[in-house]
Parts: sequence; structure tokens; C-alpha cells
Amino acid sequence: QDLKLKYYQLLIELADQESNYLATCKHYKAIYETPIITEDKEKKHQALKHVVLFLVLAPFDNEQSDLLHRVKEDKTLEEIPLYKIDLSLNSFELEVCMQQTLCLKIADKKDIQTDNIRINTKRTQLSQSSQTIMTILIAPIANNIRVMAKYYTRISMTRMAQLLNLTVEESEHFLSELVVSKTVFARIDRPSGIVTFSSNKSPNEILNEWSHNLTTLMQLLNRTTHLITKEEMVHKMVQ
Repeated sequence: QDLKLKYYQLLIELADQESNYLATCKHYKAIYETPIITEDKEKKHQALKHVVLFLVLAPFDNEQSDLLHRVKEDKTLEEIPLYKIDLSLNSFELEVCMQQTLCLKIADKKDIQTDNIRINTKRTQLSQSSQTIMTILIAPIANNIRVMAKYYTRISMTRMAQLLNLTVEESEHFLSELVVSKTVFARIDRPSGIVTFSSNKSPNEILNEWSHNLTTLMQLLNRTTHLITKEEMVHKMVQ
């Protein structure tokens, strides 16, 4: 087990140098699941804190989302409420609030500055890394832009900056980075100051969407007609 811990500590250092937060999270999860760590309550909590911290810092993708749902089922999170991932909110509230609330609380409590990121205290403390601290503070921005792309088709740059609590220039900078990394699709019309998140659709996609919407509309009309007819029959019987 000692060799296993040493092995994962080396992997963590390597992942830290590459700023690969998802890999760091998975390495800490392997440490967290090691019997020698689970038997020590303090080390167990410390390892789980780092699992959650690096998980919310990791860029969103299918693997991160899957790991998020698996980690939130861990009962040990009840013992460290600050790091508990709440999935009881609706999807919009969850995606907007989860990273922002958790990251800001952690930064506000200065856990990243007072906790030893390493289980082995002889190793360098990652909490002293300004890059990691900066990532913790800006992580919610990328998350919130991704949520906007999911729920908006068009939005003005002014409104977007207001929602992100940034300047228009800063909002454009972060949005451009996400577009380059292909995290979101967006086009900025600078003269009109409008951001468009929806991509161009092929004629087949437009036709399929129209057909689906028409089918849904007809189902609603049929149900409404049925309910009206039912009410009329009930009133006739009463009379």
C-alpha cells in the first residue's frame, strides 16, 4: 500500500505540471480508496476533499460528468458539508451554481491555502501554486458560459457580461477560449454586440425539428379537445 501511495503521488505531481485536473482527481480517488487511507479519518477526508476540488476544476466532458455523479454518491461527503456536491437542484441551478458556489466557498475559507494538498506533508504544497488558485477562482466562468450555450440561442454581450459579473472584453476573452477549445459553439457579431450559440442546421435537421414540433402540437390539441369533450359530457349528465 505504501508503494501504491508513492506511485500515485508521483502521478499527481506529473498531472499537476500539465494542469490535468481530471487526471489529478482520479489519482486522488485511487489514494482515497486505499485501505490505509480509509482507516485514518483525517487522511480520508483530506483525500476526498482533493477529489472534489480537482473534479470541479476539470473541464466539462462526459468523463467528468460521469465521475461527478459517482463521487456525489459517497456518504463520506456528509462529514465534510462544504465539499458536498448537491445534485438535488434542477439542471440549470445545478450547472450554474455548483462550481461557482463550491469554488468561491473554498477560496473564501482559504482551504486551498491552509490544507496540505499532499497526503504526505513532506511534499510540496500545491496550495501555494498561484496557477491553481487562479483556476479555482475562474473555473465557474467557463462553466457558466457552457450553461448559457445550453439555454440561450442568442444573447447580447452586455447581458452576458452582466450575468458573468465581468467586463465585455473579459467575457469575449473567455468565450473565445472556449470556442477555440471546441467546448462551445458561438459566433460574435461585434457591430450589433450579439452572441449566437446555435450552429447552422442542415435542411434535414430543420425539417425533422419542424416535424417533431408539429407532432407535439397535434398531441396537445388532441388532449385538449378530449378534456373539453369530457367536461361537456359531465355537465350534461348533471343537468
